[in-house]
Amino acid sequence: MHASYVIRRLLQIIPTFLAVMLVVFLLVRLLPGDPASAILGDRATAEIVERTNRELGLDRPLPVQFGVFVRNLLQGDLGDSISLKIPVLRLIGERLPTTLFLTAYAAVLGVLMAVPLAVVAAVRRNTWVDGVIRAVFQVGLSLPVFYVALQLLSLLGARLGWFPIGGYGEGFGEHLYHLFLPALTLGLNLAAILVRTLRNSIIEVLTAEYVDFARAKGLRSRVIMTRHVLRNALIATITLLGLNIGALIGGAVITETVFAIPGVGRLMVDAIFGRDYPVIQGLTLTFALIVSLVFLITDLIHARLDPRAELS
Repeated sequence: MHASYVIRRLLQIIPTFLAVMLVVFLLVRLLPGDPASAILGDRATAEIVERTNRELGLDRPLPVQFGVFVRNLLQGDLGDSISLKIPVLRLIGERLPTTLFLTAYAAVLGVLMAVPLAVVAAVRRNTWVDGVIRAVFQVGLSLPVFYVALQLLSLLGARLGWFPIGGYGEGFGEHLYHLFLPALTLGLNLAAILVRTLRNSIIEVLTAEYVDFARAKGLRSRVIMTRHVLRNALIATITLLGLNIGALIGGAVITETVFAIPGVGRLMVDAIFGRDYPVIQGLTLTFALIVSLVFLITDLIHARLDPRAELS
């Protein structure tokens, strides 16, 4: 892999991040209401609201506020939470590991479900097995994330009591146990996307000439599938997986709220309702940076598996 390719991909993150900075700054100020009214409540007088906005610097022109925002960001300062009176960096540092753990957990479960089922569906294509696998995941894909979360919570958590209905636990083992249902919720949605793509890729690769040549050499079916078919079929799937990491993080916002998980997704919901501008801005920029890094890693893996990608 050439260093110029890596540098080019890193440089592409900069304009994306700058665009996100501007968009998130403007969007949070388009939310109805303002932080002062959210903090003080409906009984606050106009004078008190005006004074609070002035203390928060929200009475300044938008270009001035944006300049202050950019200056502080370049200094590594995302400001303090308006409602919690805590530095935003500290809040993100406390909550982000939970969301990253949940996202990675969901991605692993999604891949573990998708790969073997896609292989079975491709090998047994156009049979009832293939039809059942595609139909089940098609139904799962059409269901909203919050609906799947509520059903799993009600059945496996509240009714059967197999899993806790909320919390994060302490230690790696408890994290796996407490986050299984929310990770399964996100993983099912991801698996439904991956199965369809991977199945089609495997079917296409199975008809390639080099696969026929491998069979003619007398290689075992398992060797052909692992060394030749899956390696090439996974290229498109890895790209799709990287593109859906952002969707997993977005789904974590809903899932963390349903399962009462103390992650940045739930923090984002609370910040939006509380009109906590610094927290919303800090979390959105964090999400954008994470997704950009995931895209970079995806591109590097893609280039590793298919060197022709470096030419694009």
